[in-house]
Amino acid sequence: MRIFVMRHGQAQAMAPSDKGRELTAVGQREAEVMAKKLVHQKEHFDAVFVSPYVRAQQTAKIVKNILATTTTLTTLEFITPEDSAQQMHNYIDVTFIDNAQANVLIVSHMPLVCYLVEEFTCGQHAPLFETASIAVIDYDISTAKGQLVSHTTPNSL
Repeated sequence: MRIFVMRHGQAQAMAPSDKGRELTAVGQREAEVMAKKLVHQKEHFDAVFVSPYVRAQQTAKIVKNILATTTTLTTLEFITPEDSAQQMHNYIDVTFIDNAQANVLIVSHMPLVCYLVEEFTCGQHAPLFETASIAVIDYDISTAKGQLVSHTTPNSL
């Protein structure tokens, strides 16, 4: 399977709560650029998992709209900035045990996105994530191990 780990686009620096921070105009453009790259690569997703925080929800909706996919956005309460990468790893392994060829997009936050890459690649060096960047992992669900195959930022396109 392939796991796409995406950090949300640039968000407001200040808001009444971290959970409520919205994307800036730059963050919206970053999400659009990355979504168009996914379209160009003819990517499709069997599942899209997104943090409940506003900026991640907005990023995921932009990606979904540009991909013109019917795949439902599934909000997971346990993929916020300080949550456990191990919990998401276990969730993926259980959820996709019978669909080892699935493509999955996870839209979340720093530092969790770095920890997710490290978790799914068994300690392989995790890249630092610029806003809206995407890491792609080829993941073998039978061995619970993956390999980082690419890391793309909006600025590298």
